[in-house]
Amino acid sequence: MATQLEQTKAPQLVISWAALPDDFQLEDEPVENAGQPLLAGALRKSLEISGFIQPQMLIASNFGLCATVNRQFVIKAPDWVYVPRVNQALCDRKSYTPNREGDVPQVVMEFLSNTDGQKYSVKRTYPPGKWFFYEQILQVPIYVIFDPNDGLLEFYQLENGRYELKQPDQNGRHWIDAMNLFLGTWQGTKEARTGYWLRWWDKIGNLLPWAVELIDSEHQRAEQESQRAEIERQQKERLITFLRSQGIDPNDLPTD
Repeated sequence: MATQLEQTKAPQLVISWAALPDDFQLEDEPVENAGQPLLAGALRKSLEISGFIQPQMLIASNFGLCATVNRQFVIKAPDWVYVPRVNQALCDRKSYTPNREGDVPQVVMEFLSNTDGQKYSVKRTYPPGKWFFYEQILQVPIYVIFDPNDGLLEFYQLENGRYELKQPDQNGRHWIDAMNLFLGTWQGTKEARTGYWLRWWDKIGNLLPWAVELIDSEHQRAEQESQRAEIERQQKERLITFLRSQGIDPNDLPTD
């Protein structure tokens, strides 16, 4: 007769990393709100501008991560994912199977919406919940859940097989060792969206800029240079006027 412990023991998970059949139809997970693509795109663009992204990396949004659990294919599409190395860089990649095609993702992110419950789902029966899939099946080291409405950033790190909520540093940021970057929240406007964003900072605290910020910075630098040149021109004109008032021809002065 089975003991109570044996009766309540969860069924064993058999996980493998088989290739998806060529005729397997991937379901397109709907984007839950218009802000999600902007948030994901902003994270990638600042990495591109900084020179962080390398050909062997996989950085994608709303992109299928695959595993085979108890002989059934499981696919989950996080809102943002970072894989440091894939075996083959493919421009038309439609899904990714860790271990078979390259590294396990080091970071996955989900942006909360009206259906935020699925981001926290620990359901282990088929199809498993997202939390369970990232934690127990893929074993992704870092799981980020971000609420763009109030700027709440939940940063979970895998420790002893379980996600543990981590507190930010004194600047409100979280260090990601696999990326050598800090992740934190920022409030402002980009692409007609005003609100909270996720941003990157380097190890000495410099914010990785967006293209529009670089353009603004260059415009300010050019404006400052123009103002400096104008001040120098006015100073030179005042000097010439003074010399002539003293009966001195500026052209007679030595140029050295």
